[in-house]
Amino acid sequence: MPLSVESNRSFFVGFARWVLALVCFHPAWGFSADAPNFYVTPRGYGLVPESEPPRYVHQADKTGIAAFEGMNWLDIGLDYRVRYEYRDNDFRRPVQVLDDPFLLRTRVYLGIKQRFDPFRFVLEIEDARRNGSRFGPDDRDVNTAEPIQAFAELFFADALGMDRPISIKLGRQAFEYLDRRLLARNEWRNTTNTFDGLRATFGRRANDWQVDVLALQPVRRLTSRLDQPEDSQWLTGAILDWRRWSQIATIQPYYLRLTQDGARAASLVTRDIHTLGLRAYGVVGKTGWDWDVSGAQQLGEDGPRTHRAQALIVDAGYTTTHAWKPRFSASLLYASGDRNPTDGTNQRFERLFGFARPLSSDDYIQWENLRSPKVRVEFTPLPSVRVDAGLSAYWLASGTDRWNTTGLRDPSGASGTYMGHEFDLRVRFPVGGHVAMNLGYAHFQPGRFTRATSGRSDPSDFVYVEVSIDAFR
Repeated sequence: MPLSVESNRSFFVGFARWVLALVCFHPAWGFSADAPNFYVTPRGYGLVPESEPPRYVHQADKTGIAAFEGMNWLDIGLDYRVRYEYRDNDFRRPVQVLDDPFLLRTRVYLGIKQRFDPFRFVLEIEDARRNGSRFGPDDRDVNTAEPIQAFAELFFADALGMDRPISIKLGRQAFEYLDRRLLARNEWRNTTNTFDGLRATFGRRANDWQVDVLALQPVRRLTSRLDQPEDSQWLTGAILDWRRWSQIATIQPYYLRLTQDGARAASLVTRDIHTLGLRAYGVVGKTGWDWDVSGAQQLGEDGPRTHRAQALIVDAGYTTTHAWKPRFSASLLYASGDRNPTDGTNQRFERLFGFARPLSSDDYIQWENLRSPKVRVEFTPLPSVRVDAGLSAYWLASGTDRWNTTGLRDPSGASGTYMGHEFDLRVRFPVGGHVAMNLGYAHFQPGRFTRATSGRSDPSDFVYVEVSIDAFR
């Protein structure tokens, strides 16, 4: 006897409830009323993404200011940083000179949460300047009075189960993902990467899984005018964080697509670059060992040429039981370079919008056309003092391709591939409750390729003294 319409409806409603209960509470998915924290912090040097909101931001009622008592719905931040740089023979510059600028950066953050849920709002303004330099302003250091974040958010706290939210952000945003090498705010640099568009996040960092979906336009930094979205470009993609087995490994597969409309781009080049990658990291029980591996393959079109590129990073570290907690690490970085500028294929890895600082303290190296082994030691001689030092060597993956930050290139490949090696040292410590110091030194010894293409054989020395003030710490 056939079922009635009402019986069918009851059956499907019951079946849907059963599926929802299975998906939301089955142990394999990790949905439970206890809401455990699955996040494991990466130990690799410089590989922890900036938090959202950033570290200098505080919940108003936790600042100790009486006027903010009970205001748990307001996030505030006020951060000022000044850095003196002494750069002798900076290879990013076309001439060998001594440059000693002051870099100044001020950031203000206001965020409204909970009070009007599901609607939330964020505004972050940055003012970045450089004084005393021999060179004119550039968008690495100068970006005056600019909103780097201005977005509205729809936030549904338990949309996917207990403590598993959905967040949809629309507007201008600055953020970091994965190991920061492809998508980063660039906290070391005086200016910040920003994007206009949409980000949807399913889950949160403490959950056993999280999915982020991106549909964004990169923002073009203008030194003295309001920044503008790069209308010719779109960055789209999705990133999965699988943390169910995070005590063994956190697994992060991702897909990113960068498109550029040649009819609207200043370069008149149409591009369509697909990046498929996998990053995994973990801590080996209580042995003291940790590891971090990233690999990416790129396919697509770069103007009239086919795009085919690869990149790989392997990092391993060991933290001893000594009171200073020293961590010794070694890493190998690779990103392909273009083998022949006149053929029909471009093999240069597209670094997208990543950061460069941990690749080189001089800020010379980016994740493209690169082979680089590194060794590093990090330790804490006092509870509030952090020290790290490293030794790095750099080769071009392809001797016919460019060294991006310097503009140096020998299309013939006759200059070899060895760019040089670098020693760096850094010390960080607080001074009182609101002030932090960051002192550093880096020495770069140029190799054959650098000497031959730049005509400069002297080493480069970089000294910096940085003071950061967090008004609400």
